Amino acid sequence: MDAPTHITYHKIAHTLELQWDQERYELPAELLRVYSPSAEVRGHSPDQRTLQTGKKNVGIKLIEPVGNYAIRIGFDDGHDSGIYAWAYLHELGSQQERFWQEYLQDLKQANASRLPNIPVSQWTPK
Repeated sequence: MDAPTHITYHKIAHTLELQWDQERYELPAELLRVYSPSAEVRGHSPDQRTLQTGKKNVGIKLIEPVGNYAIRIGFDDGHDSGIYAWAYLHELGSQQERFWQEYLQDLKQANASRLPNIPVSQWTPK
């Protein structure tokens, strides 16, 4: 798979826009984060995958090229070990709805949330 012709991060919307000739995808940073190709998230087999929770507001702070085949994305929650090959980004874009539904289903089965946990010690009532 060739590199996208354009890559644009929309900071306010937290979306990564990828353009390949006639195909264009806007991938939420949350989706990219929870489907990170890193061993930390994926494990070494499908049953070792670690469900990522509380990532609704995650943003991207760094995008850097990896050779001619991928980018490494650094997220503002500190995760930065995933290398996203062009083919994988294209798959996430072209099958975004399926990936999103699987993520929501996994959260539901785990009784988990997209919202981040806020420790009570950091919360002060108004």
